[in-house]
Amino acid sequence: MLEAVQLRREDVDRHKEELRGRINALEASQRKVFYERFKRELKDPDTYAVLNYFFLAGLHHMYLGKFLRGSLNFFILMFGLGLMIGGFPVIGLFLMVLILLMELMALFRSEVIVNHHNNQRSEDILALLEPRLR
Repeated sequence: MLEAVQLRREDVDRHKEELRGRINALEASQRKVFYERFKRELKDPDTYAVLNYFFLAGLHHMYLGKFLRGSLNFFILMFGLGLMIGGFPVIGLFLMVLILLMELMALFRSEVIVNHHNNQRSEDILALLEPRLR
């Protein structure tokens, strides 16, 4: 949940550069396969940010394939709304503000979060393509 706070831009950028070197070390045919697959899995930081900004209900997490986390956000938000309507406005408002504050950090750090996600997808693809050390 604290991914937005824990990730450091320098670490994510350094990892991205390391991945570029590993990708460039692949044979041409493997590099082609890598980029074809990566193109399908690549996520855009701007799309993530827009989903976060307009829909605090967790769609931005689902965009990255984190369906459990996105669903949890949605249910907490809806539960808070239900509490507000159902006669417990203070508790409901607290839950909704809590989600808002957590997601506000993710909004401001969307580029780092999505770049980290893309790095992880690159690692997964490279694990399939890189020759194994014997």
